[in-house]
Amino acid sequence: MSQAAEVIPAEVHMISGCRDEQTSADVSNVANFQLPDPAGRAGGACTSAMLKVLYADHKAPDKDLSFQEVLLKMREILAASKYTQIPQLTSSRQLDVHSPFEIVPAGCTGTKRAVMIGINYVGQQGELSGCHNDAHNMMEYIKDVHGFKDENITILMDDGVHTEPTRENILNAYRTLVAESKPGDVAFCHYSGHGGKLKDDNGDEKDGYDETLVPLDYASAGQIRDDDLYLALIGKMPRDVQLTCVMDCCHSGTVLDLPYTFVGDGEQENMTANEEFDFGPLLQLAQIAMSQMGGSGESAQQNSPIAQAMSLCGCDIM
Repeated sequence: MSQAAEVIPAEVHMISGCRDEQTSADVSNVANFQLPDPAGRAGGACTSAMLKVLYADHKAPDKDLSFQEVLLKMREILAASKYTQIPQLTSSRQLDVHSPFEIVPAGCTGTKRAVMIGINYVGQQGELSGCHNDAHNMMEYIKDVHGFKDENITILMDDGVHTEPTRENILNAYRTLVAESKPGDVAFCHYSGHGGKLKDDNGDEKDGYDETLVPLDYASAGQIRDDDLYLALIGKMPRDVQLTCVMDCCHSGTVLDLPYTFVGDGEQENMTANEEFDFGPLLQLAQIAMSQMGGSGESAQQNSPIAQAMSLCGCDIM
């Protein structure tokens, strides 16, 4: 696990709505979760449960909750509404789940940026009803509780108003987030839409499948594989940036391929390392990422976190 900090330079936390083998759910009435509902429409089960815990009645909880408490309370809310989803937290670093839940570290003075994506697939087969609402609710929460500012929030929604969440627009939003982030900054990504699984196309998945996000134009442009997310977002986010992602979609458990996991099922007490986690595929992707940094100059490439990881593992740096 010593390779984690080199292959994934930033500290990355992901809260997902379910494990890879589970499907997410679309809540028909967010009032059941007593959510702030600016648009009066439906919301996703994971987002709704999370905000019920962290932003009920438009305010933060009276006392700090730990990461463990947040996930267990989310599971209680989901179970009470007959959902079988089990939320989980994955991380690029070993995380004390008994420590206070945070999106913005205490004492942070850097810039806080966010990318918010809500896709209802309007007019398409498989149309959803809650994903725009998810984005609005989560955006209100991060602005009100965590101090994110409108000018630092990128919104992609298929509502005819915002930038469309096409494959290229989503990946470009993540690339821009990476390019603008500096050590000491905070980044937050929220995705509400369809998630999927595709046959692994390069042999880097033990189960034979890549987890995916499903953009608006998936039928013509294709889905966004976990490998794409590493190349655009996870592998290139600078060191000393804290990135939190909330993925409210099906098959989302390992969509960011992070090596530490805490499952909110009431049975796990601490975050554990996946001892079978194979860093080989990430190192291969890191080599691709290095080649994409060709315009940065040879010296910058040699000193980048990805280059250091390749060197530590005895890999040639192209």
